[in-house]
Amino acid sequence: MLQQANFLDDIIAAISTPLGSGGIGIVRMSGNGCIALADTIFQGKKKLTEKPSHTLSYGKITDGPDGEVIDEVLVSVMKAPHTYTKEDIVEVNCHGGFLVTQRVLQALLNAGARLAEPGEFTKRGFLNGRIDLTQAEAIIDLIQSKTELSRQAAVNQLEGRLKTEVRQMRQEIIDMIASIEAVIDYPDYDIEEETYDSMEKGAKKLLARMEKLLAGADRGKILREGLQTVIVGKPNVGKSSLLNWFLEEDRAIVTDIPGTTRDTVEEYINIDGIPVKIVDTAGIRETGDVVEKMGVEKSKAYAEQADLILMMLDASRPLEAEDREILSFIDGKRSIVMLNKSDLEQKLSLEELEQFVPKEQILFVSVKENTGFDALIDAIKTLFFSGQTATADDALLGNTRHKNALYQAKEAMERCLVTIGTRMPEDFISMDLQDASRALGEITGDVADEEIIDRIFTKFCLGK
Repeated sequence: MLQQANFLDDIIAAISTPLGSGGIGIVRMSGNGCIALADTIFQGKKKLTEKPSHTLSYGKITDGPDGEVIDEVLVSVMKAPHTYTKEDIVEVNCHGGFLVTQRVLQALLNAGARLAEPGEFTKRGFLNGRIDLTQAEAIIDLIQSKTELSRQAAVNQLEGRLKTEVRQMRQEIIDMIASIEAVIDYPDYDIEEETYDSMEKGAKKLLARMEKLLAGADRGKILREGLQTVIVGKPNVGKSSLLNWFLEEDRAIVTDIPGTTRDTVEEYINIDGIPVKIVDTAGIRETGDVVEKMGVEKSKAYAEQADLILMMLDASRPLEAEDREILSFIDGKRSIVMLNKSDLEQKLSLEELEQFVPKEQILFVSVKENTGFDALIDAIKTLFFSGQTATADDALLGNTRHKNALYQAKEAMERCLVTIGTRMPEDFISMDLQDASRALGEITGDVADEEIIDRIFTKFCLGK
């Protein structure tokens, strides 16, 4: 599948803990021979090569065989194949701090190790067969999880739930292909033929399983990546006050002066376990101020890419040209329109507003009186989770790459059913099934080119 022989022969090293002051810093090595390499700069009662696997040894790390002592350390020795990479691993647990961890790393590099690339430890675990591609991606998700639900979803994927489901479907497809190929290759032998009816039944079951997975893909993407939410509206309608309410702190500056917010303000919040990346944008209006104009353009760009748009209107004022322009701009997008300042006399015409947005997407709120926000939370959950509480199972398929590959497999199965229905020859059915199998294999990495693999692992940090 991949030409990685030279890649796996190297001994790699990297710092695996965040740089800066801390109690402990960890410098990790992996590769055949890394334990003997560590012995060249380690001073302890026994050589590391003589220690059993998965043990800690106290000693000192030096700057070369006869160099100065860098630090007192505990060194973990983990021998293949029961390690993260399925190779020998050494982890030097030194005192935390930028300089000491850098010195330990440099000593290992001077002794013959190579600086690891981003994600190279995990990549070796994949290439050596310890994990599949979905589990490797789950490690990124686990590290980046913003809520308890997103953490649980990442753990589910790390434990192999998606891998198991995908490989089961792929195995069933391969079994169907094998039956068809046997009939094609050995027509003179007494082989039980796969009838069109049984092939159709099997293909329909597989298609239903694919559709079920795809049905939850958008919800899974939200749990995995967060709900990209943008607050828009003309200046001084309460956008920054809404952000502050979400965060329960004064994150954005609030004044009576229109145009106070010149740039976007981004924060993550947690709504019933759903990670929400919320962006307060500059008020959208015509302006001659160069800086404010840049902020307005940035606001529109964010709104174009958003999963959800929260538009703020001032209920105490009639709709104005700027309001109508924004309402036209968000037409067709998932949005909730909030009528702020509902504690004041209402002068905004609902009849006119409902020409732009359905009634069920309009809410009355008052940032000042702190009212209407429970309804806002319910409306968000209804839009994206049909009013139900999100669960970790929603994220079984939450990766865009997975979704695209599964969609290709679904299309191949749909073509297969057409081929079966029109009673085309068996080899045509086999071709459709092979397309489905190939697409499923891309999800787990059983079928994947080197460019895709490299792209995935470059998202990792160094030392992971």
